[in-house]
Amino acid sequence: MGRTCRELYRKYEEIINYLIVGVLTTAVSLGIYYGSVWTFLDPRDPFQLQAANVLSWVGAVAFAYVANRRYVFHSRSRSRLLEAGRFALSRAATLLMDMAIMYLLVTLAGGSDKIAKLVSQAAVMVGNYVFSKLFVFRRSR
Repeated sequence: MGRTCRELYRKYEEIINYLIVGVLTTAVSLGIYYGSVWTFLDPRDPFQLQAANVLSWVGAVAFAYVANRRYVFHSRSRSRLLEAGRFALSRAATLLMDMAIMYLLVTLAGGSDKIAKLVSQAAVMVGNYVFSKLFVFRRSR
């Protein structure tokens, strides 16, 4: 059994590591978001809702870049500034997706911001992997 697990891990290492980093990144994002709306921002105010969303995004992106670079994609790029810029740009695209989902589910539909945030995080996680794999940490062939 142990051998089979190791073989499966080696075969799917990138995806498994991405899921682990993704869960940790989501925890960072949700921690900042929930901490913000439970302490100093009111999610019933559309501006404050989005402010909490942006704060959680900034913290999550900083964590995610370092973790993805090192543990998921094992980047050896010498141009870290360019790579970080592409990473931030791709994450900005999924931030817009996140904000749209929050706006639709909370502001327009009147749903729970806590549930909407979980829904948006699932969609964002998938989008982030695709962008990271195809745009940010692509390996030269």
